[in-house]
Amino acid sequence: MEQPIHFYNQHGEKLAGSLHLPKQHNGCGVVFGHCFTCTRHTRIIRETCDALAADNFLALRFDFSGNGQSEGEFSKSTYSKQVAEMQEASGVILKKGVRRLGLAGHSMGAVIAVLTAPRIETVKAVCTLAGRLTGLNASNFFSRSQIKELENTGKVSFTSRGRSLQLSTEFFADAKQYDLPETVKSLKTPLMVVHGDADEIIPVDNAYLAKSLNPEHMELAVIAGADHMFSNDKHRSQIVKLVVRWFKERLHESF
Repeated sequence: MEQPIHFYNQHGEKLAGSLHLPKQHNGCGVVFGHCFTCTRHTRIIRETCDALAADNFLALRFDFSGNGQSEGEFSKSTYSKQVAEMQEASGVILKKGVRRLGLAGHSMGAVIAVLTAPRIETVKAVCTLAGRLTGLNASNFFSRSQIKELENTGKVSFTSRGRSLQLSTEFFADAKQYDLPETVKSLKTPLMVVHGDADEIIPVDNAYLAKSLNPEHMELAVIAGADHMFSNDKHRSQIVKLVVRWFKERLHESF
């Protein structure tokens, strides 16, 4: 069963979520974050949460502020703000009886999951889907003219998924405080990295490099032919099974 929920971030903005309820809760839960300009309704996220609930996990997918049905302005997005929001989301399901927590995310949500994991003691496993775990380098996503706009005005404008959006210098300054490769390297929480070898946004080489940073605590699953959004039904089905298996093994063994 799935039910809509709301909770608040540290700025008092109301965040929208979907809670997937199992018939018989096993004491384990997973929080799932979406990609940069996406929402919680991304198919790979929704289908994975459905499958987790069917296997007796409590699963929560939510919209970061400024996205989907959540309050807030996208232009005020930062990595730090989203990390804090994933912490709030985790608190929601911990209050519902979760004793062993898993974090997951797609694309930028994958980065947020990795950055959040060391901050929550009950997190026992992490799974990333199509994430860039080898460094943030936020400005690399924009053209020279957009970077010039940022330098001159303090803001950069762009269009994504039919939305006209802006980011400020605060987003880029915030990104610089994080050493993502070092975070991956030092992560003791078991991490599964899932990536398509036909990812047109984040090349699969990023996943192989991430694996080399922390081979002891990481499992890598490369999906042949899969793109960034996992748009193929067969690929999503394969990934859903991998993710459920990962959390089932890692969270259950933590009891």
